[in-house]
Amino acid sequence: MAARRLGAAGRAAAARRRANGLFRAGSVRSEYRVGLHTGARTFGWVEGTKIRIDYRFASGDPALYKTYAAGLVGLAPDAILESPAPAVVVLREQTHTIPIVFSFVPDPVGLGFVQSLARPGGNITGFSSYDAPLMGKWLQLLKETAPRVARVAAIVFNADTAFFNPGLKREIEAVARTFGMTLRMAPVHDDAGIEEAVAAQALKSGGGLIILPDSFNETHRDVIVDGADRHGLPLIGTPQFARAGGLMSYLYDPIALHAQTAFYIDRILRGASPADLPVQRPTKFSLIINLKTAKALGLTVPPSMLDLTDEVIE
Repeated sequence: MAARRLGAAGRAAAARRRANGLFRAGSVRSEYRVGLHTGARTFGWVEGTKIRIDYRFASGDPALYKTYAAGLVGLAPDAILESPAPAVVVLREQTHTIPIVFSFVPDPVGLGFVQSLARPGGNITGFSSYDAPLMGKWLQLLKETAPRVARVAAIVFNADTAFFNPGLKREIEAVARTFGMTLRMAPVHDDAGIEEAVAAQALKSGGGLIILPDSFNETHRDVIVDGADRHGLPLIGTPQFARAGGLMSYLYDPIALHAQTAFYIDRILRGASPADLPVQRPTKFSLIINLKTAKALGLTVPPSMLDLTDEVIE
């Protein structure tokens, strides 16, 4: 969450000091903090001088969401930066006046966070994470790299830490059918559930995995990748998954996205209303392929795809 700390002139006009902070439902990621600080400095907001940032990391624990949200709202910040979707829900319950900027939220209109992407209409705006066209691109890339994949499971998805609009699910299922694939969602809540779901997907041939951007998935990345590798399942997910041993990734740079959120924080601190700041979608994506994993799976990556790859892991 973020908010301005008033300087000497501001303290003369107001009897108390304002605070700001970041509420992230996932684990502590120093890269995200660096990204935010880098972006803030671009607009002249240097922590410790013009701005103070208070962090709260829930590490994927839903029980902490309300506690942290209430505490930070109680600081009366000038703005709040949060991710992912469950944090928006608890913050929306706590305040309808403090500006909230979100990141890594899928389908914010379908989830009811904003009235429209162009005109959010309330105290909430931000940067979305993925939609049906992006998931369609994931399925296409997975099919091109692993042609035998016919059954795809988004099995490492925790309904307590990431909300998924049923309408978006239907759209992705429709896209999957165009590639001759079936898609199923299988929510899990712990390491044992991950292992069970991955093993079930490997019982028949043609299985594959997509790993939705989510704090739970991020926290349990090593368990997910280990299970996929042991069961010989092609996996597409975020860059961290490809670098940890998953097959591939096609996504925006989450660190750069955190830096971009500073632009809206700056606009709000200078008087803009979230209602007038359109929700932005990522526009720059990178393709990462783990050739070591491809070889272990017996896959040959088409040369045409390698030509488009931004990062190859060997």
